Amino acid sequence: MARVRRSIYDLLRGSFLTDASAFKNWRIIIFVVSLFLIMITSGHSADGKVIEIAALNKKQREFRAEYVDTGTILMRMRMESNIRQKVKLRGILPSQTSPQKIRIIRK
Repeated sequence: MARVRRSIYDLLRGSFLTDASAFKNWRIIIFVVSLFLIMITSGHSADGKVIEIAALNKKQREFRAEYVDTGTILMRMRMESNIRQKVKLRGILPSQTSPQKIRIIRK
């Protein structure tokens, strides 16, 4: 029991960092800490990219909705009944005679 207590006390005191073989321990600790830092950095980077992708998807949905709305408005503006009403306000009436084709024959 005293041996276990002594080893726990040495671990808490940090004697594994200050004894003769501490150089091996420091190399491993520095390596593990650098891996942790790389892991944390890549996690934050991935989170940032996920947030950016979500924002871009939202913008894409808004632009698609705007495109559909604009197309609907354009289709309504191009309807013959709508054009007739606008032309009628300017005083132009539809022709009573049907149009004729003009053919040019070159010799």
